[in-house]
Amino acid sequence: MKNIYLFLLISTFTIGAQAQRPEADHFTTSEGELTIQPVLHGTLMIQFNDKTIYVDPYGGKQAFDGLDKPDLILITDIHGDHLNEDTLDGIEAEGTPIIAPQAVRDNMSEKYQKNTSVVNNGGKHGDLGILIEAVPMYNLPEAPDAKHVKGRGNGYILTLGDKRVYISGDTEDIPEMRGLQEIDIAFVCMNLPYTMDINQAASAVLEFEPAVVYPYHYRGRPDMSDTAAFKKLVDNGSKDIDVRLRNWYPVYE
Repeated sequence: MKNIYLFLLISTFTIGAQAQRPEADHFTTSEGELTIQPVLHGTLMIQFNDKTIYVDPYGGKQAFDGLDKPDLILITDIHGDHLNEDTLDGIEAEGTPIIAPQAVRDNMSEKYQKNTSVVNNGGKHGDLGILIEAVPMYNLPEAPDAKHVKGRGNGYILTLGDKRVYISGDTEDIPEMRGLQEIDIAFVCMNLPYTMDINQAASAVLEFEPAVVYPYHYRGRPDMSDTAAFKKLVDNGSKDIDVRLRNWYPVYE
């Protein structure tokens, strides 16, 4: 009886955590289904060809209850909402392959350094048969004391079958983002004073024209960015871009 009670208690906790999480989106590619699961802030899970990728795992173990374990982890920057070892510990990520820029690896404890492959801006990696390209992310104007200096962090482009997925990381409205081509799905940050405002983000999106865009990483100071206003700006500028609003700030208990 005690074991049954414990099972029910654990199941209730897991269901409760999952109930707060937005539903996953599914896309058809030339090589099978692509699943995208928003998790928290700048954190997402990508599944493709029976492989699971976590991007910037953050939020503690509870944010990942009910999700598959990662086969690969991508980390964009050194800040605690991107490189978060408490969360890596919680999801038991020791031994899991990680891709990150040099600055991130330098800020890791040894147990994660040994499984981290360094890929800096302009570099490529082919783990799991998936092409991963590291692209710049930084603040403007460029300055040594900027919150995100050029070359330290990575955005990423993943090629998944015939779909190209762009993950901005913490960036401002930089020319490298505006110059992106053939992006099918984009995750674009917008949180002052750390990255950019909704007007900059919308203007950039209208220039590089992804088929689908998710505003994410939109918790700013003092308020959340108005993602509905961002959607309106993009919708007014183009009828060909699908802006998908999701709750990137669920409460995991």
